[in-house]
Amino acid sequence: MILDLDKFIAKERFFWDELAALLARQEAQPDRRPPLEEAKRFHYLYQRVSSDLVKLKTFAGEAETTRFLERLVARAYSRLHEDGGEKVPFRPWRWLTRVFPATFRRHWIAFALSFGTFCVGAGFGAGALKWNPQSKADFIPPQFSHLNEKPSKRVEREEQKNFDAFQGRHEFSAQLMTHNTKVTILTMVTGFLWGIFTLILLFYNGTLMGVVIYDYLADGQGVFLSAWLLPHGSFELPAVFLGGQAGLIIAHTMFGWGTNLRLRQRFARIRGDLVTLIGGAGLLLVWAGIVEAFLSQYHAPQFYPWKIGFGAVQLLALILYLAFCGRRPASKKTLSL
Repeated sequence: MILDLDKFIAKERFFWDELAALLARQEAQPDRRPPLEEAKRFHYLYQRVSSDLVKLKTFAGEAETTRFLERLVARAYSRLHEDGGEKVPFRPWRWLTRVFPATFRRHWIAFALSFGTFCVGAGFGAGALKWNPQSKADFIPPQFSHLNEKPSKRVEREEQKNFDAFQGRHEFSAQLMTHNTKVTILTMVTGFLWGIFTLILLFYNGTLMGVVIYDYLADGQGVFLSAWLLPHGSFELPAVFLGGQAGLIIAHTMFGWGTNLRLRQRFARIRGDLVTLIGGAGLLLVWAGIVEAFLSQYHAPQFYPWKIGFGAVQLLALILYLAFCGRRPASKKTLSL
């Protein structure tokens, strides 16, 4: 179909101006709830102007008009999808049982990439140590110098300690929460660098974990390793993966694939999801810090089965929670206003 461009613009200009006027009115009165007829008209105009934009895309000479419509459609899209109607007060139980797991599932691909990068790093660390056992010191950072010790020697020393020998448990717990929270937040904020350093951090931490796991397994200390890492690691590592998930969501938003929205508008769409994910990661880290200080650091052999069982139950519960909690029954249909 041949389009008479001048006639088309003259005909449709009225609808463009009407949509712009509605947007200006809504932006000037952000707390105002439009009546039903106005909301329906707004939706109709958004669809019509979006269709006009697609048609104008075929005319290279109308770049200025096209840019005007792109901005107009982007503003209308933002208004439609960012304003969820009447704001409701924060409800912790609803957030915990519905909002957080639903947000996690909505961005599961980013979590899978975060987890996969960590696993690739772990495989690299284990393979490097197997190929050159003398390289362990090159992978272990100074703050974890105790990991340079031969695993069997460390296990022998730890198992001889009394249950109450570890002092300053509260301070140690707080330090763990602070350190792990920093790592998790760092994997998120580095997403602003297009996710490059998010992936590097995940790979690096995976490498360190792979080295430790291989070192202890090769020395026959698999039971000790499981009883040591599983109680707190079942929450601590998923929290780090959540930080990586948030960082990769930011990176995807930075690239802006599949949308004509401005950067500010793109970030407005994911702001709530980012807060939810980092809040969930924070809760996991708080509990992991408590468990590590008050349980994981006690290495009496008679506690090993209980510690491993505790960690396994925690991990299974977390998987089931994130996978199924807050799902609505398929038979129930809801109307989102």
